[in-house]
Amino acid sequence: MFGNLKYLNKYFRRYKSKLILGCVFILFSNIANVYIPLNVRQGIDSLSAGGDSNVILFLVLLLLAAAFISGIFRFFIRQTIIVVSREIEFDLRQDFWSHIQNLSLRFFQNNSTGNIMSHATNDIGAVRMFVGPSVMYTIDNGIKFILTISVMITLSPILTLYALLPMPLLSFVVYLVMKKMHIKYTRIQEKMSDLTTRAQENFSGIRVIKSYEREEYEIDQYERESGEYLYRKMDQVKLQAWFAPIFFMIAGLSAIIVVLAGGNMVINNTLSIGTIFAFMLFLVDLIWPMISFGWVANMIQQADASMKRLLKILNEPVEISDEKTNPCINYLSGDVEFKNVSFRYGENLPWVLRNINLKIEHGQTVAFIGNTGVGKTSLVNLIPRLYDAVEGSILYDGNDVREIPLKTLRKNIGLVPQENFLFSDTLFNNILYGVNDGADGTVRQVSEIAQLSKDVATFPSGYETILGERGITLSGGQKQRSSLARALAINPKILILDDSFSAVDTHTEEEILKKLKEFMKDRTSILISHRISTVKDSDRIFVLDKGSIVEEGTHDELVEKGGIYAELHMKQLLEKELSEMN
Repeated sequence: MFGNLKYLNKYFRRYKSKLILGCVFILFSNIANVYIPLNVRQGIDSLSAGGDSNVILFLVLLLLAAAFISGIFRFFIRQTIIVVSREIEFDLRQDFWSHIQNLSLRFFQNNSTGNIMSHATNDIGAVRMFVGPSVMYTIDNGIKFILTISVMITLSPILTLYALLPMPLLSFVVYLVMKKMHIKYTRIQEKMSDLTTRAQENFSGIRVIKSYEREEYEIDQYERESGEYLYRKMDQVKLQAWFAPIFFMIAGLSAIIVVLAGGNMVINNTLSIGTIFAFMLFLVDLIWPMISFGWVANMIQQADASMKRLLKILNEPVEISDEKTNPCINYLSGDVEFKNVSFRYGENLPWVLRNINLKIEHGQTVAFIGNTGVGKTSLVNLIPRLYDAVEGSILYDGNDVREIPLKTLRKNIGLVPQENFLFSDTLFNNILYGVNDGADGTVRQVSEIAQLSKDVATFPSGYETILGERGITLSGGQKQRSSLARALAINPKILILDDSFSAVDTHTEEEILKKLKEFMKDRTSILISHRISTVKDSDRIFVLDKGSIVEEGTHDELVEKGGIYAELHMKQLLEKELSEMN
């Protein structure tokens, strides 16, 4: 029934010795606890027989000792099992985070950030409750139940049988409730993912919301989502509300039976009054296991539902890995070759690239140009192996990209993507993000190339200025140039600029390209742009259309051909002339 929780066995094995020690402490605590009713029985029977005060005092001291010993071992139980649960939670979070970091971009395109965050917080928290309190109380109550029932049987097998008569009813109720609880908790977690996703999107897109005056709309939408979450949660709470009353009722029924049957046995002189008192105390001891059984069952159901959701991610295959790489390859010169490369984002989705064949030699500057949606970005995403080609192969210095360790491949490639992401940190740390031991001189050098230095001089704290989330405090052009500086800081053999100057004016762009030409001497530069001015000085220009290379050559050669490139060139010249006239 709880097959999803079997995944946690490897973590339990890791802390086996502590868990065994915790079980020993549970056993000792319950042995001391079971002795208390027996001591009370002895005291009451002694009083009934006219016992003296010294015996009663001795029995009271024994009671205090038993309670003290039980309490001490209770402390040690929490210091072992509950501490282990926190350590397992830590390990699970680390494994989850590590696995997430190794998944391909395809996974993040198909899963919202809010959904992943919900898994990392709510679901792992629910699993921790199983690993800690659920396991502890299950073992504790199991041992307590066995010890208590065993002692009760030695005192009176018949009265024990009477006391346990309501138990089958308890088992049936728990079975029914647990079955429904699993379904309800799964629906709650799904709605929590929706809420987290909406909150994350609202925070990230707050500028758009305010620009379009959609605050009230978003408030209404969030209220609607929250209302649905409340409804599902209350549906679960209503079911949970039945637990305690039912268990108290069953416990009360057991107590009534013990008083009626036991009282009759005392009248017939087949049972002592002290034994009746001991039975009542034993029943009190059994009330908490009976109540906690329902509570634990609820936690197990929640943990199983959460673990099922986590396993969807933990079992997600790592598409891009070093499994078949050659560790001896630790250098790239910058030669790149595509051989019959075809690519699509899913098995049932259309082809984005078809039969791409090209060769880029180190030291060359090549460019890809074409209309929107022709596959330019998809092509360059294959170069640092953010995706793997579906058909064909990509070679570096004659080696298949799948043979090159990812660390070697990516430390030699500087990628400036279309969407510029900057961390909520200093500009200095953002520029040196890909460098383990960067220096101030490196930051200033790459900032000069990216034409960022003049802007930094106006910042309140220079390079130590804290950037807002996603670089919100910078303009679009400043973000692009900061991303370029970050890519240059790793001193790449291959630099990929994916439409990286769209927010930069043409004069600044020319200055950057001039500086880059000197910096990237004997290295490979790959440009993607919709501007002819950006790519016209490239050694080779490839024109893409419908996922295929339809034209290639230098700027002059392509203009002479009179194809797509020439058409784009004429169109942009006309736009420039019109803008100058205005």
